[in-house]
Amino acid sequence: MDIGIFIPIGNNGWLISENAPQYKPSFELNKEVVQKAEGYGFDFALSMIKLHGYGGKTEYWDYNMESLTLMAGLAAVTEKIKLFATTAVLTMPPAIVARMASTIDSISNGRFGLNLVSGWQRAEYDQMGLWPGDVHFERRYRYTTEYTQVMNELWETGESDFKGEFFTMDHCMMKPQPSKKIELVTAGQSPAGIEFAANYADYNFVMGLGINTPTAHADGVKKLDDAAAQTGRDVGSYVLFMVIADDTDEAAFAKWEHYKAGIDVEAIAWMTGQALEDKTADSSSTAKTISLPEGAVNMNMGTLIGSYESVARLLDEAAAVEGTKGIMLTFDDFIEGTENFGQKIQPLMASRAHVGMATA
Repeated sequence: MDIGIFIPIGNNGWLISENAPQYKPSFELNKEVVQKAEGYGFDFALSMIKLHGYGGKTEYWDYNMESLTLMAGLAAVTEKIKLFATTAVLTMPPAIVARMASTIDSISNGRFGLNLVSGWQRAEYDQMGLWPGDVHFERRYRYTTEYTQVMNELWETGESDFKGEFFTMDHCMMKPQPSKKIELVTAGQSPAGIEFAANYADYNFVMGLGINTPTAHADGVKKLDDAAAQTGRDVGSYVLFMVIADDTDEAAFAKWEHYKAGIDVEAIAWMTGQALEDKTADSSSTAKTISLPEGAVNMNMGTLIGSYESVARLLDEAAAVEGTKGIMLTFDDFIEGTENFGQKIQPLMASRAHVGMATA
């Protein structure tokens, strides 16, 4: 099973709390995290793209780096780990992103992939005059489909004459082509998102849900597998979990309660308001899921809390769900969390026995 890390490209990571570690993103921070992850045998690192923060007392995600340029820098200071950058499809033309991906492929010697964000948070794009109107909510996967088709043509043949609803290429050239297939990642949870993943992605993120419920993603994995069976493609499920670990279960849960006690109510309210903008989204959509009030302090991602032994066991249970290709981890404290995973959790995992005793 693959293990990846969702690197802290935005301030304060994935905890919307005054009591969580407070920090600003930087290249040096992300370099340290990714190099440690590589040393412990992590298979991939992924950076998101976020263009407008949530504000509040913590200024949550008001500070964010740009994903493609960050991963280009990290490609130059790593050797083995796969690197996924994220593009927001409304912000740059597909031919430019295809060329950027081919460049990072060269820097990384074939270790680069791309995560596609179709765009649901209007404020990110409205601030730059890029929001095409609320019609985008219902057509965003049609737009992303054409975007992907243009990139694939350029990567595969070096040119494109694509003609579609949103994009028109006129003998568009892009050389050199990448050395390897640029693998694509998505995070579609809605029926439309899963259908897109089944047709075009190599991996799709499935949300883990709840506290210490490591198999709750099984239904999401099955939906993706069923959709991929219809297209005849191999699309792997990656599951997202936050890990909060300590020497004992009690100490780990004390951390969690401390984080919840400091929840940034203003930032949560802003996020929830954005999620409600899409009137076409059903209850399974990413926007609706992350803003549910019961776990909004970490966006309702699946959370594994406990001793190092308990977390290792829970991760093995998650890995055992049929169809699970890998798990992407976030931590409350990224430096300490990565080290604890590599030194104290991974060596106890049966699903990672092949990694051995790698050291950062």
